[in-house]
Amino acid sequence: MSYDNRAEVRRVLIITLLLNLFVMALKVVVGYSTGSLSLLADALHSVTDSANNVLGLIASKFSSPLPDREHPYGHHKFEAVGALGIAAFLGIACFEILQGAIEQILKGGSPVKISGSELWLLLIVLGINISVAFYERSVSKRVGSSILMADATHTMSDIWVTISVLGGLIGIWWLNFQWLDVVLAFPVALLVFWSGWSVLKENLPWLVDEMAIAPEAIHAITVSVPGVINCHDIASRGVLGRQVFIEMHLIVDAPDVETAHRITEELERQLEERFSPVRILTHVEPPAYKSESISFENRVR
Repeated sequence: MSYDNRAEVRRVLIITLLLNLFVMALKVVVGYSTGSLSLLADALHSVTDSANNVLGLIASKFSSPLPDREHPYGHHKFEAVGALGIAAFLGIACFEILQGAIEQILKGGSPVKISGSELWLLLIVLGINISVAFYERSVSKRVGSSILMADATHTMSDIWVTISVLGGLIGIWWLNFQWLDVVLAFPVALLVFWSGWSVLKENLPWLVDEMAIAPEAIHAITVSVPGVINCHDIASRGVLGRQVFIEMHLIVDAPDVETAHRITEELERQLEERFSPVRILTHVEPPAYKSESISFENRVR
């Protein structure tokens, strides 16, 4: 059974898109008025926030879990592809920030001028970012959306970036430490890079069909079902809690097809209860095909 969470995902993405556009506008205005490189870099980071929301809306539109003729396994991987797009945006942002900081060191630039009212605007920005990150994260866990979790991870990195930049601007405003602006551009870039790496690491296993559930766990449930004699060649893929596909070969104690069907139905019910949502394919074999190879590990063909 598959669950379609796209309507709620789209609603959250639209709300966060509007908030991110507001945040980006504030950063750009304050960045240009103060001449702060680190704040403009932070604004660039916020541009990727908005772009990620748009990308998420596009990916969500095409990521239906329901199968069709062209996509018999559903469309969930479109969402993972969208998350990888977010990782790519983060990589571009990291490069742009580093490039701007190095140019500032080599060529110099105008001093940063910041006022108390502009610092208060940045505190508002920080509050919005924190609210957006926790809102997206809570919804992503509830509905099981990788695109929302990826976007929440990105927004969380934006929080630390804004905190770093705000700290530097306070140092410039209070103590006139102009060098803080350029120095802080480098950790901002590292935070952006780390966010992109986290998103990539979370979604790549889904795209390359990495094992979703340990075959030993599936085997233990399967052999506990009355009538199952042997279970082997177990494979699984997908993401636990979102959509998992399980395949296995079975030997059952059944004199006819109807009895074998009842045994596999009970097996599917128990696996669905434990790993839902899941789609299960069982291949019933005669006793002569009994095997102790639970999974495909170290099999010689």
